[in-house]
Amino acid sequence: MRGILVFLVAVGAASALYDASDDVVELTAGNFNTKVINGDAVWLVEFYAPWCGHCKSLAPEWKKAATALKGIVNVGAVDMDVHGSVGGPYNVRGFPTIKVFGANKNNPSDYNGARSASGITDAAMKTLKETVSARLSGGSGKRGGSSGGSGGGGGGGNKGNSDDVIELTDGNFEKEVLQSKEGFLVEFFAPWCGHCQRLAPEFAKAATELKGKIKLGALDATAHTVMASRFQVKGYPTLKYFPAGAKDFNSAVDYTGGRTASDIVAWGLEKAADSVEPPEILELTGNEVLAEACQEHPLCIVSVLPHILDTGAVGRNQYIQILSELGEKYKAKLWGWVWTSAGEHSSLEQSLDIGGFGYPAMAVMNVRKKKFSILRGSFDKAGIDEFLRSISVGRGSTQSLRDGLPEIQTVEAWDGKDGQLPVEDDIDLSDIDWDDEEPNKDEL
Repeated sequence: MRGILVFLVAVGAASALYDASDDVVELTAGNFNTKVINGDAVWLVEFYAPWCGHCKSLAPEWKKAATALKGIVNVGAVDMDVHGSVGGPYNVRGFPTIKVFGANKNNPSDYNGARSASGITDAAMKTLKETVSARLSGGSGKRGGSSGGSGGGGGGGNKGNSDDVIELTDGNFEKEVLQSKEGFLVEFFAPWCGHCQRLAPEFAKAATELKGKIKLGALDATAHTVMASRFQVKGYPTLKYFPAGAKDFNSAVDYTGGRTASDIVAWGLEKAADSVEPPEILELTGNEVLAEACQEHPLCIVSVLPHILDTGAVGRNQYIQILSELGEKYKAKLWGWVWTSAGEHSSLEQSLDIGGFGYPAMAVMNVRKKKFSILRGSFDKAGIDEFLRSISVGRGSTQSLRDGLPEIQTVEAWDGKDGQLPVEDDIDLSDIDWDDEEPNKDEL
């Protein structure tokens, strides 16, 4: 079967795990702040993907907990395939991720308990009690504002009427920017600056588009002079970027892009890609590895390498190195990568129609769409790169993965050594009594 290979991450509402008949509140990019962050109630929020197997397993327990907690604690769910920007500020990296929004809405806690209705409700009631205690002791239990102080002198600052631009101050800069796990682009501005005023709507638009990838913030340098002086801001606007991960005051780099929203977004996406960890190229030792690579990622790259007796350790490592380099190049795609040896998992090879062209071989699977595509070119860096590039833009022929992922047997991982031929027993010809045999008359 041939067709156009179009791998879409976003799915329609029809594939969502919850609907209006459930007591689970559907949370979106449009209502999340209003309902969860700015509201008084305690919330348990699941960030999920409709194609995620673990999410599907959790859904009935999540619904049961929502019904039990109705009117007491709110239970919601965010479809990250549709509203991926919502999970960005909370470092959502896998599915399902459950966050508990209690007394401090700006700092939700992770739920790591049992994936059962009873475990979920127990955690909810514990958080509810803690929230009540915090209010009794003088805490409001509300958001309290993410700015950490007044913006000063800017008539609303330089946020461009967007809640996605974080208002920064001398008081909250270290917490918001330096302690953030995400990359952070900061604008130092002056309220009277004409260039800053023209940049404001573009900066705000970019902040919305980059939400979930990097954060954008603005600091009025005329009101918060400590930070402006710390970074030697001498003109307005000045933009500095703080890379993802551990940050300090010396980690800032100058923004080098243009001043339109599209320029900022393009520059930000490049920086966000730099912060993504390269994927691990996993040996396919069993069903668990196959499921993790192919069910928990939008696509998975399956490589079948020649037998170790054909390549030796050096040859095999060369192939794995090529896969690692390409994994690094396409890391922002968040694909899963696995490899196995020829003949190790025959059921998988049959499902992917691999082996007819010899080894090494490669296939790319989209398990949710039950489609796969086979590398027809050369299995080298250039050939694989061309193949993956066409996949990434939705081109190439596909075949149907009729029965989904096959069951594979558990095998021992490669020990990193050259292969060894099986040892055969030596035959001792001295034990044969040649004189006892009758001579062949035809040979006389």
